[in-house]
This record gives sequence, C-alpha cells and structure tokens, in this order.
Amino acid sequence: MTSFISHTSVDCGNAYELSEWWKALLGYQDIEGDPNLPGHEECMIVHPDTGHQVLFIEVPEAKRIKNRIHFDLRPTDGTRDQEVARLLGLGATQVADHREIRGDGTGWVTLADPEGNEFCVLRSEAERAAG
Repeated sequence: MTSFISHTSVDCGNAYELSEWWKALLGYQDIEGDPNLPGHEECMIVHPDTGHQVLFIEVPEAKRIKNRIHFDLRPTDGTRDQEVARLLGLGATQVADHREIRGDGTGWVTLADPEGNEFCVLRSEAERAAG
C-alpha cells in the first residue's frame, strides 16, 4: 500500500490574497465551480494542465522560522534570471543568491512571497541542457 500527495498546503495570514499572488506567479487558476473570494479562509488553486493543487489555509500564527518544506520553481519560458526579475516585480523579496554556489551559474535564488514563505528559482530546462 502507498499514498500520493493530494495537494500542497500553505499556512498563511490571508488565504485569498496569497492565493491570488501565487496564481499570478504560477499560472494556476481557481477550481472550476469553486471560486476563491475575499474573506475565504481556505483557497485552493490548480494548474490547468497538470492538475497540481495548492491550498492556502489561514492560521492565527505568523511565520517565525525558515520553512522546512518549500517550492523549487523552474521557469517554463525564459531563464532563471528573467524569472527572478519577473517575480521581484510581482512583489517577491530576495532572501539569498546562490547562483554561483558551484562557480558555474548552476545555482538558484531564494525568494520569499508577501508573507515570508521561502521558495527557490532554479535554471530552466533549456539552460540546463545548454550546460
């Protein structure tokens, strides 16, 4: 017997606002027939092609320490650096720059969403293939 991951949950202070921010970042959408609205304490978004779901759940506690689990994002179009610039423009903040961690530009950039949840931006598949 095994299990599968149904969805990824993110604790937050404002489920609607954070789900809207991540929808713009990831290209996800509301679940058909179940729109997210201001004031909702739980907001689910879904990738239109893969079906991956992320659930934002309001909790009373503020984030206090580094995430134990986080998203690693890989750009579908463009480069890692272009994606980092786009996400900073959407309101992400840079936490750490590890682009040269191995000296060859294969590293990543750690960003945080508007509530301080960290995530990393990796090189695109095209960048990886180019070496």
